[in-house]
Amino acid sequence: MKKILIADDEHKIVMTLEYAFRKAGYEVFIARDGSEVLEILKTEIPHIILLDIMMPNLDGHTTLSEIKRNTDYKDIKVIFLSAKTGGEDIKKGLQLGADAYVSKPYSIKKLTEKVEELLNL
Repeated sequence: MKKILIADDEHKIVMTLEYAFRKAGYEVFIARDGSEVLEILKTEIPHIILLDIMMPNLDGHTTLSEIKRNTDYKDIKVIFLSAKTGGEDIKKGLQLGADAYVSKPYSIKKLTEKVEELLNL
């Protein structure tokens, strides 16, 4: 079973994504901020992480930098989900090592397709 980690501090977004990906057959893990992401990674290695940028405690950029520093996590795909839609924001996210950048609001169908595309590479 494919594992997905959803990291976002907006409850409605988390609930919607959790439902959609469980229904699609994924094992789903939830984090409310970057520090929770790093805690989960100590015991679970997901195939993909949906990572919000603007979160409390540890933001998405810092979290991704931490993930990329650890070779145990080198195979994890990361998609930034963010309301930051400017060209510079997207460029920064991809330069930090994200595999994709999806702007909020987004279509669940298109997001699911992007996840499956990345996992089938």
